[in-house]
Amino acid sequence: MQGIRYFFGGLKLLGKPGIRVYVLVPLLINVIVFSLLILWSAQQLNEWVAIVTGWLPDWLDFLGGLLWGVFAITVMFALAFGFNIVANLIAAPFNAFLAAAVQAHLSGEPAPDSGRSLFGEVIHGIARELQKLGYYLPRVLGVLLLSLVPFVSPFAPLLWLVFAGWMMALQYLDYPMDNNSRSFAQVRDVLRKDRVTALGFGFMTLATALVPIVNFIVMPAAVAGATVYWFNLDSAADRSSAT
Repeated sequence: MQGIRYFFGGLKLLGKPGIRVYVLVPLLINVIVFSLLILWSAQQLNEWVAIVTGWLPDWLDFLGGLLWGVFAITVMFALAFGFNIVANLIAAPFNAFLAAAVQAHLSGEPAPDSGRSLFGEVIHGIARELQKLGYYLPRVLGVLLLSLVPFVSPFAPLLWLVFAGWMMALQYLDYPMDNNSRSFAQVRDVLRKDRVTALGFGFMTLATALVPIVNFIVMPAAVAGATVYWFNLDSAADRSSAT
């Protein structure tokens, strides 16, 4: 529940002065990418399901309806997650600026300055996203292969749910933590120590990403919510070290 509250806490901040100006570009990118997702997946889903169910031997035809439902849910999770990666790859520098603006609002102090130019921020943001892709893709492949195993496939939606929720948390917590000079390895270490809250935040982000129209605001809301999440974690760590 705490992770869910962080997401909605970020959503409430999007209209604040000093923050809303940084929301427009991530919002437009999300609208474009998710519109393409909806159109493309609607055209392809039945064809994909027909291919997968065509692999079944005749004596397993009775599983066709079950597998259609399982595969449809799996595809929704996989596509929402995949297009989220693409959208974040494009919007990475703008998401970093949004995270910095939210942190400045929460702390009442100027946001951390990386010292990089705008072009440098763009290059750094893309490089960081590619680093995350290097972590994600082998794991996406592993979950996908497991989803195709006949006696594992009924549990595929659960596998995708847990995996995608975890990846959503990593994806968005990385923006404020990167702004504060934390490596991606440190992001993973921090969230491993707070798995339940991280999964709550990731599940809420994923659930919103699956709702048409509402999913357009997922990216900026998740960036802002992740910054609230990181700010609270960092403040708690400071208090702990002070005592």
